[in-house]
Amino acid sequence: MSRSINDYWYPVGLLSGIDAPHATLLLGADITVGRTHSAYWVTDAAGKALPTIKRFGHLWTCPGTPMDDLFTIPEADTAGRQLVDVGSVRVKCSPLRAVENFLDIAHFPFVHTDILGAEPHTEVARYNVDIREDANEVWATKVKFFQPQAAKSAEGGITTEYMYRVASPTCAVLYKTCPPRPGEWDVITLFVQPLNEEWCEVWPWMALYDDDSTMAEMVSFQQLIFMQDRSILENQIPTKLPLDPGMEVPTQADLTSIAYRRWLKKIGYTYGAQLVAA
Repeated sequence: MSRSINDYWYPVGLLSGIDAPHATLLLGADITVGRTHSAYWVTDAAGKALPTIKRFGHLWTCPGTPMDDLFTIPEADTAGRQLVDVGSVRVKCSPLRAVENFLDIAHFPFVHTDILGAEPHTEVARYNVDIREDANEVWATKVKFFQPQAAKSAEGGITTEYMYRVASPTCAVLYKTCPPRPGEWDVITLFVQPLNEEWCEVWPWMALYDDDSTMAEMVSFQQLIFMQDRSILENQIPTKLPLDPGMEVPTQADLTSIAYRRWLKKIGYTYGAQLVAA
C-alpha cells in the first residue's frame, strides 16, 4: 500500500549525542532536534512538535502521520550483547543508494579487500530473496561468502552466512555469523536519515556478541568499513537510485537490489529514486 514519504519513521540523532538543540534536515525540510533533561523532542520549521520514538540508541521522528510503530529487532534485547553506537557519516548520495550499497555483497572483495572479502573468492553463490507480504519487508537468506575478517572478533578467514532485511525504505538490518558464538547472529544495521534526495546522514548501529574487543575497537572497525564505502557511494552515476530495471544491468549477485527496487516501486517510495533514464 502506498503512503506518503512523511508517514515513515526516520532516525535523526544518536540519543547519547543529543544535548543542546540543533538544526538538521529531513526530507528537504528544516527540523530541530533537542533534549530537555531526559525528554527528547523534534520540531518542524513552524515549531510544531513531531512524534518521537527512542529505540536502538537513536531518536526517531515522523514528519507526517505514523501509520504503524517503528520496526523491532528482537535480537537487540538479548542479554549479553554489546550495543554499539557507531555514530554518523554524512554522505553525498541518495538515501536509497546508501541502503542498496549495504545490501550488496559482491563489492566486498574489491572495496573491503582482505577484511570482508578477497580475491579469488569473488563469486556470490545463489541465495534466496523474497518480499514478505505480511511484514511488508524485503528479506535475503542463505547468503554465504568467504571473509578474511568477518568481524572485529574474528580470528582468521571463515565462510560467513548472512541474512539481509529491509525493514523500511531507508533502514536495513544485517544478520551474520557470530564468530565467538556460531549458533547466534551478530546484528548490524544501517539507519539512513534522508536530508534531501541527494544527501543523507547514515547511522550504523550494532548488537554484537563480543567480550574481547573494546567499544572503541568495535566502533573503529565499523567506521573503517563504512568509510571505504563512502567514496564508492559519492561517485555513483546516476546519483539517485534507478528504479527502471533497464537502466542498470543486474547480475545474479544483485538479487537483493532487484527486489529492493521492485519493492520501492510497489509501495510508491520514490524519494531519492530516478524513475526514467536521463
